[in-house]
Amino acid sequence: ADGIEAATGLQPQLKWPNDVYMSGRKLAGILAEAGTSKAGVPHVVLGCGINLMPAAYPPDVAARPTSIESELGRAVDPGLLLAECLAALHVRYLELRSHASAGVIARWRDRAASTFGRRVEWDVAGVTRRGVAEDIDDSGALLVRDGAVRARVISGEVRWLP
Repeated sequence: ADGIEAATGLQPQLKWPNDVYMSGRKLAGILAEAGTSKAGVPHVVLGCGINLMPAAYPPDVAARPTSIESELGRAVDPGLLLAECLAALHVRYLELRSHASAGVIARWRDRAASTFGRRVEWDVAGVTRRGVAEDIDDSGALLVRDGAVRARVISGEVRWLP
């Protein structure tokens, strides 16, 4: 989101934990997969996708995505976009390596503000739960009010409800 803003001036929001939204539609996303090498060394592989140009989507998903060019109404330099996204990722990586996660979490909260107060649902052990998203805690978990209980959602997909 920070890289997209630096390259385009757009101000995208985050949908916990890994989607970038603009105008209520998905603009980009990140997937992370943890693993261990044959030598036993732990690692994380990151994948990132950014919708740069408008595309034709199947009718059942056509209303959900958007693109940078659709939002701007003009073309954007993909090299600049890539450079700004990599630079922003590098800054956040350095913050995390230096144990300065508070700044990363604060920025995440700022970008995720459109989620707070929304009704959401998520799955835990095969059971769908519903509640109202309230905040992101200092470890990055989404805090959701589920009746009288405040649940910590630490992984999985959270779906926004109407």
